[in-house]
Amino acid sequence: MILLGDVRDTLRTVADGSVQCVVTSPPYWGLRDYGHDGQIGLEQTPDEYVAEMVAVFREIRRVLADDGVLWLNLGDSYNGSGGNHQPHHKNDAGFQGKIGAEKHKGQGRNISELKPKDLVGIPWRVAFALQADGWWLRQDIIWHKPNPMPEPVTDRCTKAHEYMFMLTKSARYYFDNKAIKEPIAESSLKRAEYGWDCDRPSTKNASMGGEGIHVEKMGTRFVNPDGRNKRSVWTVPTRPFKGAHFATFPPQLIEPCILATSREGDTVLDPFFGAGTTGLVAQRHNRRWIGCELNPEYAKLAEERIIKETNLFTETV
Repeated sequence: MILLGDVRDTLRTVADGSVQCVVTSPPYWGLRDYGHDGQIGLEQTPDEYVAEMVAVFREIRRVLADDGVLWLNLGDSYNGSGGNHQPHHKNDAGFQGKIGAEKHKGQGRNISELKPKDLVGIPWRVAFALQADGWWLRQDIIWHKPNPMPEPVTDRCTKAHEYMFMLTKSARYYFDNKAIKEPIAESSLKRAEYGWDCDRPSTKNASMGGEGIHVEKMGTRFVNPDGRNKRSVWTVPTRPFKGAHFATFPPQLIEPCILATSREGDTVLDPFFGAGTTGLVAQRHNRRWIGCELNPEYAKLAEERIIKETNLFTETV
């Protein structure tokens, strides 16, 4: 189900504790003008943006089950880089109603409190603020992008990652690590079958006039053939989605979040629905889902995409 409107309003219609898992990527600070007064992301300063995020996620914590989990993706930017003074144009994905740049033009990413070229640190600012507001900050996942956007920079490395934070409402929460185990390499299985080769040289007794080198047996390493615990660096290529001019979640990034922290029949929420990838993946894995979306054109795009790719009807209210 897609709830059309400002997330700060639509979330009020969702019952307390009715959501098991939240996977979302809010509008990045100072990046783009979506053509709505008071929209999230066009705050004048990072502190204002963080405060807005805390308020929104406080309401999300209300609708989350006590053993529920939030997965939050956020990107970063540099002070002085291009930002929200760029409005969407009418030829972007068929959108109409061009918004004049001056109407929503704000301070953008030129912040006097920061030095030019400073990394703003938005992801960690938000994560620490949510932690201070009562969330358990359980892990920072690195989303490694093997096909990053090129950057015309010569004084730093090209950025090829974003953060995915795992936050929980309680100290104890639902997490099925078996559902997202990583496969074991065939070579590792063979080494385990015949005994792990952990012999190592030692220089013990070298100063005593001995030979100086002997072998210490380290023992055999157990390898679980069912797979290893998932690591905290996820390599997932970005994928364009025809019809969307904005960045969309790759389904492969969303899938482990949903599989590990929800069961079949549970409800998954994305309060910043965009092209609807969270709903699409949830539906593929027999979860209910709710998406909140401010822009009616985005909601229509997501609805048509989910119907086309799952052959199931969805509802926008």
